[in-house]
Amino acid sequence: MTLTRNEALSLLTDSLSARRRRGAKRLRALADPTTAAQVRAALEHEVLDERTWETQYQMVMALGMTGSRGDVELLKRLALQPRSATAVNTALGDAIIRLGREVDNDPAPALWCLKQDVEHLADGALRGVAMLRLKFPDAAINDILDYTEANFRDRNHKYLPYWPVVAAAGWSGPRLRAFLIRCSQDDRQIIADAATEALNGRYGNHVSVL
Repeated sequence: MTLTRNEALSLLTDSLSARRRRGAKRLRALADPTTAAQVRAALEHEVLDERTWETQYQMVMALGMTGSRGDVELLKRLALQPRSATAVNTALGDAIIRLGREVDNDPAPALWCLKQDVEHLADGALRGVAMLRLKFPDAAINDILDYTEANFRDRNHKYLPYWPVVAAAGWSGPRLRAFLIRCSQDDRQIIADAATEALNGRYGNHVSVL
């Protein structure tokens, strides 16, 4: 049964992590800004228990869909905290992109995430850039390509090179075509396919985002 807004909000304080996670996931889908304060309060409580990282992930993603720029300080503070559950960093990167921009195509939040040199934080940020189809100036694109090329051959993380290739469908600049041609010849099919689409100005079909 699909939860109503109020039912989802009530689950945020449930004693069971799985139920709190269900509530957060529903609020993420609803993307109702009137729920942001309760989502934020639930997240601030949830992060005290590292065992509930799956629930933390959904709460961060819910805040990214409901919150405002006023929530970015909290997200950045959490992003700078060491944690073993790296998926939470992915959600934080995504949420910082969604809430931290002063204007639609502001590259500053993405560049901040990359400068922290936390792999999953960068991954989440680049995922957000791609999903929102943000268009950046050449200088920001070059910074992203520098970061991507420096980490491109890391086989331990599947999507770090994938998301900037997807995002590049909406970009331009002197380095971009050569980068995408190289990516189109990559032996990782997901990257090669995304690069081929990007070379033709198409975003293609994104992998599902949890």
